[in-house]
Amino acid sequence: MDTTLLVTVVLVVVFALVFDFTNGFHDTANAMATSVATGALKPRTAVVIAGVLNLVGAFLSTEVANTISSGIIKTDSSGDEMITPALIFAGLVGAIVWNLVTWYFGLPSSSSHALFGGLIGAAILGAGVGAISWSGVITSILIPALLAPIVAGVAALIGTVIVYRTTRQATVPHAKPAFRVAQTVSASLVALAHGTSDAQKTMGVITLTLIAANVQPADSGPQFWVILACGLAIGLGTAIGGFRIMRTVGVKITPVESPQGFAAETASAATILASSHLGFPLSTTQVVSGSIVGVGLGKRLAAVHWDVAGRIGLGWLFTLPAAAVVGAIAAWAASSSTIGLVAVAVVAVAGVAVIFRLASKKPVNAGNVNEGAPEASPQLQGAAA
Repeated sequence: MDTTLLVTVVLVVVFALVFDFTNGFHDTANAMATSVATGALKPRTAVVIAGVLNLVGAFLSTEVANTISSGIIKTDSSGDEMITPALIFAGLVGAIVWNLVTWYFGLPSSSSHALFGGLIGAAILGAGVGAISWSGVITSILIPALLAPIVAGVAALIGTVIVYRTTRQATVPHAKPAFRVAQTVSASLVALAHGTSDAQKTMGVITLTLIAANVQPADSGPQFWVILACGLAIGLGTAIGGFRIMRTVGVKITPVESPQGFAAETASAATILASSHLGFPLSTTQVVSGSIVGVGLGKRLAAVHWDVAGRIGLGWLFTLPAAAVVGAIAAWAASSSTIGLVAVAVVAVAGVAVIFRLASKKPVNAGNVNEGAPEASPQLQGAAA
């Protein structure tokens, strides 16, 4: 392996783990937002539990990783990947930049689609439109992206109606503590599912890089050190906490009580775990957001804040193309020379520093994450739609 290729592979691995880390704190809200909003878990406790379970989840399956490493980018006639490590690096830059921009604004966009967009944009610029397996993009990314929030939302709506009707006669002092305990379990399942799904995406990127660099055979799965490193990175990012997005998901979409939180988390975990088993790289963000809208609709008089839901929807719509544009620009510079590659890395690090500096001026932390949350309804009965 020549020096330039070695530097590129190292940069890809480092930036892939950085992306995995941002994925962790960007998507912490997915697992724990409703539990924190209802008071079932304290914010710090919630993110630590989620971090540990993200690490455990990373070892449960590699089907999604295999989809990314062999199902999105085509191979040429000789069996080699039609994307180089430099282009993969550029795609990661696009994903990281979009992750941090949306995190700064508290927008629960899809880290998964940011990654796919960055890789697709870089691959198209560097290897042409023919480098992309468009059938794989449609069947493994676009169709699941459209269906997952709908399926999760409907399941959460039905679950909310069932929960409220079955507890119609329950007394509040007994029912709410029971649901808060149940939420601890259901939120933990979402965290486990998040690790199973999202950590694999970075595993797939690193594996794709090693295959493209001829370090690993084509169509082979992630090595143990890759699984461990990705699990640790996403777990650490989750444990640090993504309170900016947690506020949006837990407080701003709809007022959430413990029964709704339990229904949303259960529906989300079931959807994500099923898709991971089938190898579909779903967006955890979309699944959970869809579930929360569903529980809002499932409770009589609960207000879904459609302006917030609309902004989230626009974020989903722009994520893939926006990350693709950044990935393509990074690919144009990184593919020119080793100096260009290093320059992209330096600019990306500087951009990350600027975003964190801006975020520090308006912090959202464990102390104010539920700021603006309405008081929960004092009664459970009579709430079913």
